[in-house]
Amino acid sequence: MRMKRMAAIAAAAGLAVSMAACGGDSDETGSGTGASGIVGKAESQKKLVIGVKADQPGLGLQTGSQYEGFDIEIGKIIAKGLGVEESGIEWKTTVSANREPFIEQGTVDLVVATYTINDERKQKINFAGPYYVAGQDLLVKTDSTITGPDQLAGKTVCSVSGSTPAKRIQTDYPDAKLQQFDSYSKCLPLLERGQVDAVTTDDIILAGYAAQDQFAGKFKVVGSTFSDEPYGIGLKKDDKDGCEKVNDILKAAAEDGSYKAAWDNTLGKSGTPAPELDTTKLTHCGA
Repeated sequence: MRMKRMAAIAAAAGLAVSMAACGGDSDETGSGTGASGIVGKAESQKKLVIGVKADQPGLGLQTGSQYEGFDIEIGKIIAKGLGVEESGIEWKTTVSANREPFIEQGTVDLVVATYTINDERKQKINFAGPYYVAGQDLLVKTDSTITGPDQLAGKTVCSVSGSTPAKRIQTDYPDAKLQQFDSYSKCLPLLERGQVDAVTTDDIILAGYAAQDQFAGKFKVVGSTFSDEPYGIGLKKDDKDGCEKVNDILKAAAEDGSYKAAWDNTLGKSGTPAPELDTTKLTHCGA
C-alpha cells in the first residue's frame, strides 16, 4: 500500500513538472498568445535583430556604431509595428552572400538590405514586400562612352558575389569580365583608378555612391536599367504569420505617411521624389 501511495505521489509530481514546462513554452512565444516567429519574439522579448547593409549611402550606411538610410528607416517602421521600440533593435551588418544563411541560422530575425525577391531565394526563405522596385544599372566614369550593358563585351565589370546583379552579368552578358567582392564599396576605388570599366548593381544604390563627397563629379549612372529588382524583407521560410504582419505594417506605412517620411529623410535628400508604395503587389506569403 505504501509503495502505491509513493508511486501516486511521484506521478503527480511528474505531471506538475510537465505542466510547468508547458507553461514556460507558452510564455516564450509571447504573452500567452501562442504567437511564434518574429511576432512571438517581438511580443515576448521586445527585441529584434535586423540585418542591414553597412556600406550603401542613402540606404544602409554605418558610421561608428550608428546606421542610417532608407532601409534602416524601413526596419524601424517594421519594428515599431511589431511593438519593438528603436532601442530594442540590434542592427546586424550583412553582405549579399550571407543574407540567407543569417536568416536560416537565426543570426537575424529580419533582413532589410536591398534584398531582391526572386524564386531561387524563396526556396530558402520567405519575403514580405516589395517596399521598393529598383532596376539594375551601370556606374561609370564621367567621361566613359558606355551607355548600356550591350557595350560590356571585353570590359571589366565590378559587382558583389552572391548578388542578383552579378549573376545577371554572368548569364546575360558572358563576354564581360566580372570581378567580384563582398561589398560594392570595394569596387569604387577600382573604378576611380580605371582598373574596372563599370560597377553594376541597382540604380538607387549607384546613385547613392555617386553622390558621396569623395566621388562627386567623377562618376555617372548610365541611366539605362535592364531589370526590375523588387526589394523585400527576408525572414524564415516557415514564418508566414510574420510575413503577413510585415505586409500589414507596410500597408499602414503607405497610408499614414511614414513610408514617404522614411524616403524624404534619406534618399529624398538627393532631390528624387518619394515613390508610391504599390500595396497591391505585396507578396503572397508562403506562396
